[in-house]
Amino acid sequence: MVDFLKMAQQVQEMQTRIAQMQESLERITVVGTSGGGMVRVEADGKAQVKKVSIDPAVVNPADVEMLEDLVAAAVRDAQKKAAEAAQAEMGKVAGGLDLPLPFKLPF
Repeated sequence: MVDFLKMAQQVQEMQTRIAQMQESLERITVVGTSGGGMVRVEADGKAQVKKVSIDPAVVNPADVEMLEDLVAAAVRDAQKKAAEAAQAEMGKVAGGLDLPLPFKLPF
């Protein structure tokens, strides 16, 4: 028989842990790069871009499309790293609870 009290306690504990995890993700910084590091994008663990740095050597007014591609690639790299950090944090949150992994984050 299912212990609903225990399940409710686990849900409440999970909600607390998720709130803590979201705060933790805001403090994490990941860096995505492209162009051999000439374009850098800093983001938090929620993949919110905080800073973009572009080496002046990569700026060519005659080839704006290349710069756009480098920025997009750096953003994708930062997003991938943020997703990996979020997955690691979610693993910590779910530790000790009888929940199936993996599951999608609420953001």
